[in-house]
Amino acid sequence: MRVQATRRGRIRADSDHATVNPLELFFDLVFVFALTQVTAFMADNLTWQGLLRGVLIIGLLWWAWTGYAWLANVASADEPEIKLALLVAMTAMFVLALTIPEAFEDAEGGLNGPIVLAVCYLLVRVCHFGIFMIVAQEDDGLRAQLVRFAPSVVGSTIVLLIASQFSGWVQTGLWALALAVDYVGTALGGAAGWRLPAPSHFSERHGLIVIVALGESIVAIGVGVAELPISWPIVLASGLGLILVSAMWWAYFDVSALLGEHALASESAESRPRLGRNAFSFDHFPLIVGIVAVALGLKKVLEYVGDTEHHTLADPLKGVALAALVGGVALYLLAHVEFKWLTVHTVSAVRLAAAGALLLAWPLLPRVPAMGQLAVVAAILVVALVVESVLHAEDRRRIRAELAHH
Repeated sequence: MRVQATRRGRIRADSDHATVNPLELFFDLVFVFALTQVTAFMADNLTWQGLLRGVLIIGLLWWAWTGYAWLANVASADEPEIKLALLVAMTAMFVLALTIPEAFEDAEGGLNGPIVLAVCYLLVRVCHFGIFMIVAQEDDGLRAQLVRFAPSVVGSTIVLLIASQFSGWVQTGLWALALAVDYVGTALGGAAGWRLPAPSHFSERHGLIVIVALGESIVAIGVGVAELPISWPIVLASGLGLILVSAMWWAYFDVSALLGEHALASESAESRPRLGRNAFSFDHFPLIVGIVAVALGLKKVLEYVGDTEHHTLADPLKGVALAALVGGVALYLLAHVEFKWLTVHTVSAVRLAAAGALLLAWPLLPRVPAMGQLAVVAAILVVALVVESVLHAEDRRRIRAELAHH
């Protein structure tokens, strides 16, 4: 592996071919746990505010995770400094994940949950920033970019600490402000000084976290009925859920992920960080939100078809639960449309139409039982992917052949 030595760190050479380090995969295990915590949080707070708060927590987790994806791309996770940063961040992230049930409302006894969460988030961010500064000590451009990045690191945590002293919609609004400080502050800081020397590593890193999130959707299917006796409705609903999750996997990994990696590798070293920030760090956030929302919807569908004491097979999902199932898939598809536009500058008309079909079907679905709602959502996505495969069969073969050769 080609690297460019600094006094205390190592910066990869541009266009370095690197693979994801096992420690990075280990780091992602904590993210898996955090996502399951978010799904459980939203399931226990099945209101519009609870759904919004769940999305805000995902935004917090995502921004913490993506920062380390950039760090491990600039310098290998085999470097002692990066290993230390990942291990410390893992510990803080795990404690943060434990506090998710108390992220907004402190439980009786023990430490104050919202404050613990804010402090853990600050530790994750400060560790990331400090190690990045060490790595960047001989790169003036990267160091200047980090200085512009610093206010968002501190500012977001200050707002979270203030939010811990409030409740209700005021607290939710302050959380949204904290995320705005992070996301908007990073965008306003520009991308000229960031470095993205290993495009294949960066693309692979994001592909793996999509698999992690999709895996959490499968976990949600099992957790939803783990304590219920097996029955034909559970078997059928589980099969439909796996079809839906498999279709979501296909939508990302069949061609989209390959196109994204190729587009990133084709960019110059100067413009690549901007594409990486927009198409991966920013655009993958709604992608992950859509997946977690679908996990919540699947969890509720399995509860409805399996828990015969509280529901019948004729009961439909309504309100927030239905919004999570339908809106989650629609958001996932729209994020794909934006991803393709950002990477290859074309509009995915079929996926845009499928998202539109889901939104049009949404008002009619409360008349359909939960099992039927899941079947309709899965069918729309599967049909869209089949149509896309038929219409673009030749392009798909050509693209895959070209990228495999590349």
